Amino acid sequence: MAAIVLKSLEEIELIRESALIVSKTLGVLASEIKPGVTTLALDRIAETHIRDLGAVPGFLGLYDFPNTLCMSPNAQVVHGIPNETPLEEGDIISIDCGALKNGFYGDHAYTFAVGTIDPKIEKLLQVTKASLYEGIKSFEEGKRLGDLGHAIQKYCEKEGYGVVRELVGHGLGKEMHEGPEVPNYGRRGTGKKFLNGMVLAIEPMINMGTHRIKQLKDGWTILTADGKASAHFEHNVALIEGKPELLSTFQYIYEALGISSSEEVPFRKEPLVI
Repeated sequence: MAAIVLKSLEEIELIRESALIVSKTLGVLASEIKPGVTTLALDRIAETHIRDLGAVPGFLGLYDFPNTLCMSPNAQVVHGIPNETPLEEGDIISIDCGALKNGFYGDHAYTFAVGTIDPKIEKLLQVTKASLYEGIKSFEEGKRLGDLGHAIQKYCEKEGYGVVRELVGHGLGKEMHEGPEVPNYGRRGTGKKFLNGMVLAIEPMINMGTHRIKQLKDGWTILTADGKASAHFEHNVALIEGKPELLSTFQYIYEALGISSSEEVPFRKEPLVI
């Protein structure tokens, strides 16, 4: 497992800068997602935007990944490769994006609706995103990884959803994937203790049906084993003075989509200015 690297406040600010580049990029993409657009077209938009903001795409070439974005529609969980297949009305699409600037990474994800979607799938998205904040609430001094994973697992399983086991969140900093691994399941009071200076990418990956997954022959794309929909949301969070503080935001997405939300307020010392 990769080493856990505690960050100074100065380093956390550099991670925040990279994280907000990702946030802004996802906000740009939010305005472009509609039936008929291809994931490869969205990928090109994202690469251009990241470079225009003085960063480089964090995923492009990482472990030989071929694109800027991981684009995972419908039953794809994560790590989907952008292609020329148009999105269709009623699809959902998880977009995972990374950026590298000043030697530090930002990395987060959002699952978007394409037009009008089935109310049952809309509920999956709502529950998965809410579970992310349940996990963030548990990221505080004195608690452990098992507490965070348990919070997400309990929240999602009470709705009958499957919590993916093989894929986890991670530490974030000068490397895209640092320690610790951050499972979305667990037992309270177990695992490594949280310490000030930790920066985590917390990312529940929640399936409509079974928690089991499979991989395509492309060596990247992960799908649900039963072909049912999957949702994925991710934030970058630092532990500062014993409390979780968001470094990323979904507010650029919400501004593009005309959504009003106060979900991030408990995790910010000051209001975010968009």
